[in-house]
Amino acid sequence: MKGVKPLLQVGVAVLLVAVTFVTVHTLQKQHTRSLAEENQQLKDKNEKLRTKNETLSSTNDYMKNVSSKDVSKKNGFYTWPKMEKKAEQLVTESNGEFKKSWALYLVRESKRYEIDPYLAYELLKVETGGTFDPDLVGPETKYGHAYGMSQFMKNTAPWIADMAGLPYEDELLFDPYYSMQLSLVYLDFLHEEYGNWDEALTAYHRGMGGLEQFKEENGHARSWYAKEIQNKAENHTTVALAN
Repeated sequence: MKGVKPLLQVGVAVLLVAVTFVTVHTLQKQHTRSLAEENQQLKDKNEKLRTKNETLSSTNDYMKNVSSKDVSKKNGFYTWPKMEKKAEQLVTESNGEFKKSWALYLVRESKRYEIDPYLAYELLKVETGGTFDPDLVGPETKYGHAYGMSQFMKNTAPWIADMAGLPYEDELLFDPYYSMQLSLVYLDFLHEEYGNWDEALTAYHRGMGGLEQFKEENGHARSWYAKEIQNKAENHTTVALAN
C-alpha cells in the first residue's frame, strides 16, 4: 500500500503535464490560425487598395492627357447629362436587364476609347443572348468555356488584362465592370489593328485566326455578327438623334 500512493501521485503529475501540454498546443494552434486569418485579411485588403490605386492612377493619367483647351468640353457638367441620357436609352431598350450603373459605366468608358457605346452595348447583348448575365458560362468548346458578360475565355483574358494594366483572376471575369472594361480594351486593340469594324468585330467573335479563315472562305469580313451589331448600333444612333 505504501508504494501505491507515490504511484498515484506520479500518475496525477503525468496526467497534469499531459493536459497542460495538450491545452498549450491547442491554444498555440488557435493562435497560429488566428494570425494566419488576420494576415490573409490584411493581404486581401492590401490587394483591394492596390487595385483601387491602379484605377485612380489610370484615371489621373487619362485626365493629364486632356489639353486645357478641351477641359470645358470634357467637364462633367457638359458631358454627364448626355451620358446619362444614353445610359437611360440602353436600360430602356434592355427592358431593365442592363442595369443603370452598368450603362453609365459603359457609356463613360466607351468615350475614353472613342468607341460608340451603342456598338459596345449590342456586342454585350449578342454575347449574352440578350440576358446581360454577368455570371454566364458559355457552352464548352475545344478551347474551353467563355465567361461573363463579355464572354472571354481563360486563354485570352489574361493578356488583354495585362494590356489594360488590370489584375487578372478567373473570378474577375464575372465582375460586370471588369468584363466590360476588357471588352472595350479588346475592341480598341482590334479596331486599331484592322482599321474597320467588320474585321474587328468578326475577330472578336471568331478570333484573329478565325477572321482570316472567314475572309478566305467568303472574300470579305462582314460576318452576321459584325452586321447585326453595327446595324443595331446605327438604329440606336438614329433614335438618339431623333430625340
